[in-house]
Amino acid sequence: MKFKPLTILDRYIIKKFLGTYIFSIVLIISIAVVFDINEKMDKFINNDAPLQAIVMDYYMNFIPYFANLFSPLFVFISVIFFTSKLAENSEIIAMFSTGMSFKRLMRPYMISAAFIALLSFGLSSYVIPKGSSVRLNFEDTYIKKRKVNQVRNVQLEVAPGVIAYIDRYEDSEKRGYRFSLDKFEDKKLVSHLTARNITYDTLSQHRWTIRDYMIREMGDLKENITSGTKMDTTINMEPSDFFLLRNQYEMLTSPQLRHYIDKQKSRGFANIKEFELEYHKRIAMSFASFILTAIGLSLSSRKVKGGMGLHLGIGLALSFSYIMFQTVSSTFAINGNMLPALAVWIPNIIYSLIAIYLYIKTPQ
Repeated sequence: MKFKPLTILDRYIIKKFLGTYIFSIVLIISIAVVFDINEKMDKFINNDAPLQAIVMDYYMNFIPYFANLFSPLFVFISVIFFTSKLAENSEIIAMFSTGMSFKRLMRPYMISAAFIALLSFGLSSYVIPKGSSVRLNFEDTYIKKRKVNQVRNVQLEVAPGVIAYIDRYEDSEKRGYRFSLDKFEDKKLVSHLTARNITYDTLSQHRWTIRDYMIREMGDLKENITSGTKMDTTINMEPSDFFLLRNQYEMLTSPQLRHYIDKQKSRGFANIKEFELEYHKRIAMSFASFILTAIGLSLSSRKVKGGMGLHLGIGLALSFSYIMFQTVSSTFAINGNMLPALAVWIPNIIYSLIAIYLYIKTPQ
């Protein structure tokens, strides 16, 4: 199928769409930053936060995070705003009078939506996670001070049929206390290691030093026991596996999220729904640009009594309901038995049906 070049009208609509989108982001985020500074100024001063860290570590990462988070809202507002203006000035009627169909009118809108979707996906999957790591570390240091350095009752599968357990782990010392390692074959315990403590070697991945240990090896007819004061060994686990940090899923790029999810599933670790939700949400939220653009264009392309004000009211109600629906469905996935992928795509499915209905009802 041959791609038709963009016309002057296409370029005009794309320019207006993206221009309004960027302007709305700058306006809303500027207001959000002012309110955030006003709210956190006392904490910045009381905790002696450096000015450079406030600007570079916090706000330079705060802005892209929240801009992308509310991207669907900005898309909807942008479409409603400038399309209603075109309809009020009878420009859309003039376009249709030349023989242009509504389907043809959608072309520059969908091109703009594709650009925003790709930008949103790239930011949420690769750029923002790296910035979130810096931003959340700043918050833990100067705002909320909730760094976790200790964890208890760690249990995970480090290899097929091999279960590790640590009663208490101190991250400051990289040391765990009352350690055990059980090996199973055909659901039968064949080896049981216990140790007073275990220390992580920061210079070598998966390298641990076990102290005051005893190993029981169960045979068919007898049991062999060995013990020692110190043993260096390789165990497929790291201190980062023990801690589910606050909003840790926000700090991982999409490939890292996929690897983390697969790794934890192979270990039998069940508490990963938030990570699965984040992985699928990044794709679903990007796709939402097309859906909300179609809804916004279908609503605002007709000249009606009430004009832009009515269109903006309906548009804001729909966009906020979409964001609320995403939050509610995600909560059901975390606290219930709903699949994370289904939870984040349900709002897209429902609003796709709304978009199709409005498209059919719009004069073609």
